[in-house]
Amino acid sequence: MTDPIADPEWRISPGLIPYAESLAAMEARAAAVAVGEQRELVWLLEHPPVYTGGTSADAAELIDPRFPVVETGRGGRYTYHGPGQRVGYLVLDLGRRGRDVRGFVHALEDWVIAALGELGVTAFSVPGRVGIWTRDGGAEAKIGAIGVRVKRWVTLHGFAVNVAPDLSHFGGIVPCGLAEFPVTSLAALGRDADLAAFDAALAANAGHFIETLSSSRQNEA
Repeated sequence: MTDPIADPEWRISPGLIPYAESLAAMEARAAAVAVGEQRELVWLLEHPPVYTGGTSADAAELIDPRFPVVETGRGGRYTYHGPGQRVGYLVLDLGRRGRDVRGFVHALEDWVIAALGELGVTAFSVPGRVGIWTRDGGAEAKIGAIGVRVKRWVTLHGFAVNVAPDLSHFGGIVPCGLAEFPVTSLAALGRDADLAAFDAALAANAGHFIETLSSSRQNEA
């Protein structure tokens, strides 16, 4: 696939990338972007099963650590990554895109929501609940997690969308600290979509996402 975004590199990694390996690579790339030595990056990948804890993680919400547990510097609480889930890491320079962290998170949510819409899923954000939500059998359910970190005005981490993971793996944690809401996936909603289809939907809406961030810079000026 050619780069659908004019500026950032668009990378899709095959196979399962160990979390620690991707974290090190992402942090190195962010440091290089901060000093202008490398391009920004949108990186799509999958991980082997792992639980990750954000800066607000509560040990009481780690119910059954059946998979490795990694503490990270991103925002949020505990979440799960594993096969069948599309993880997107964004290494973007907000220093030249308006320095609006809240605007970045909202634009990221809107991008994922638009991509899901391409696949027939009506998704939405909820004030006070970071993430991507939809309705599964009438009840609100989480289909995507958002967790970011900003260092030297360069973003790290990003989103995780459940395409067709084993949803029972979420049972080892209280996902994002929200025990009252279930998690769902494209597969659980009966959508015949795979990672490639979701990647294509992301690509189709990536230009608008980047334009939204660029408009923040113009508004600042």
